[in-house]
Amino acid sequence: MASAAEQLASNLNFSAFAKAEELKKRIWFTLGALLVYRFGTYIPLPGINPAAFAQAFSQAQSGVIGMFNMFAGGAVERMAIFALGIMPYISASIIMQLMTTVVPTLEALKKEGEQGRKVINQYTRYGTVLLAIAQSYGIAVGLEGSANVVTDPGWFFRLSAVLSLTGGTMFLMWLGEQITSRGIGNGISLIIFAGIVAGLPTALVSLFELGRQDAIAGWLIPVLLILAIGVIALIVFMERAQRRLLIQYPKRQVGNKMFEGNTSFLPLKLNTAGVIPPIFASSLLLIPATIAGFSAGSGPAWLTTVTTLLGHGQPLYMIFYAAMIVFFCFFYTAIVFSPSETADNLKRHGGFIPGIRPGERTAQFIDHVLTRITVLGAIYITAVCLLPEFLISATGVPFYFGGTSLLIVVSVTMDTVSQIQGHLLAHQYEGLVKKAKLRGKRR
Repeated sequence: MASAAEQLASNLNFSAFAKAEELKKRIWFTLGALLVYRFGTYIPLPGINPAAFAQAFSQAQSGVIGMFNMFAGGAVERMAIFALGIMPYISASIIMQLMTTVVPTLEALKKEGEQGRKVINQYTRYGTVLLAIAQSYGIAVGLEGSANVVTDPGWFFRLSAVLSLTGGTMFLMWLGEQITSRGIGNGISLIIFAGIVAGLPTALVSLFELGRQDAIAGWLIPVLLILAIGVIALIVFMERAQRRLLIQYPKRQVGNKMFEGNTSFLPLKLNTAGVIPPIFASSLLLIPATIAGFSAGSGPAWLTTVTTLLGHGQPLYMIFYAAMIVFFCFFYTAIVFSPSETADNLKRHGGFIPGIRPGERTAQFIDHVLTRITVLGAIYITAVCLLPEFLISATGVPFYFGGTSLLIVVSVTMDTVSQIQGHLLAHQYEGLVKKAKLRGKRR
C-alpha cells in the first residue's frame, strides 16, 4: 500500500496546486502563524538581566532544561514570553484524557460527540491555565534564586512573570487551535516541529565547529549524519507498520435485494501513541529539573545531586525516561483505542473476525493483539529516544541530533504530508462533482 508521500508524489503537479485555492490559503495561514510564533520566542521576559541569565542557562542546559529549550524553539535560553511553550497544554490534555477514563461524568461527556468534546476542550484550557501559572511561578522563584538574573526581585516581578509566561502559553494554545482549524495538520505538533527545525541550522554549525576545533573526532561527524539518516528511515518504516485484522461481513438482504458478503481489514498501528510518550515524559522530567537546574551551585546539596543525576547519559535519567515512555505508550494507546467499542461496532454492523465469536471474545482478541504490538512499539520508541542519548553524552554533539527530536520531526512531517494529500484529493473530488453538475445541466 502506497504511503501518503508516495500518493502525493504521484499526483503532485503545479496545476493541481494552482487550482487548489483553499489549500494555498491554508498553507499561507500556517506559515504566517508559525512566523508569529518564531517572533514571540525573541520577546524577552520583563525584569531579566540577559547576560546573567545566559550564564545561568549555560550551567543548566546539559540536563532536561536543554530538551525543554529544544521543544520551546530556543525561547528558554532567551527567557522569552513563550518560554513555557505548549507543554502545559499537552500535560493538561493528557491529564484530561486520563480523567475521562476514571470519572463517569467526563466519560459520559466523551460519548456525547461533538458537544461533549467542546466541553472537555474547555476543561483542558482551564487545566492549561492552572499548570502554566504553577510552572511560571516556579520559574520566577527559581530565577530570583540565581545571582543577578532578576533586576528587581519581589512580588511585582513574580506577578509580571506569571502573567507573561501564562499569557504566552495561552496564546500558543489558541494559535495551535487556529492552525488546526484554518491551516494544515495538527497545530500543536507543528508548533513543536517549528521550534525544533528552527534550531537545526545552529546545531549543524555547532557540530562542524566542534569538528574544526578538534573537540570531537573528525570521522565522527559523517558517522553521526549517517546514523541520523538511519534513524529517520527506521522511524518512517515503524510509523507505517500496521497489524491488519481480517474482518468479514456476511450476506444480507435489504428489501428485495441480496447483498454479497465482503471482507475488509481493521488496521492497528504498531505505534498507536505516536510522539506523545517522549513529549509527556520530557515534560514530567522537567518539573523537578527546572528548579534544580537554575539553583545548581547556590541551593541545597540535594538540588546539585538531582541536577547531576538528571544529566544526559546518567543512569537515573535513562531509567526514569525509559520507564515513563513505556508507561505512556500503553496508557495513551488505551485512551485513544477501545477494543470493547470496536468490537461492539463490528457486532452492530454484522462484521466479525474469522474464528472469533463476536462481542466480548472479539474485544479480548483485539486487546491481546494490540498489547503485543504495543510492546514492540514501546521498545521501538524507547530505543529511538534513548540510544542517541548515550552518543550525545559521550561525544557532546548538539541536542538536535537526539532520537526524540528526529521522531517528532519525521512524524509531524508525515502527518502534514497526509493532510496536504487529503486536501488535494478533496479538491479533485470537488472538481469532478462540479463537472458532473455542469454536464447534467447541459443535458
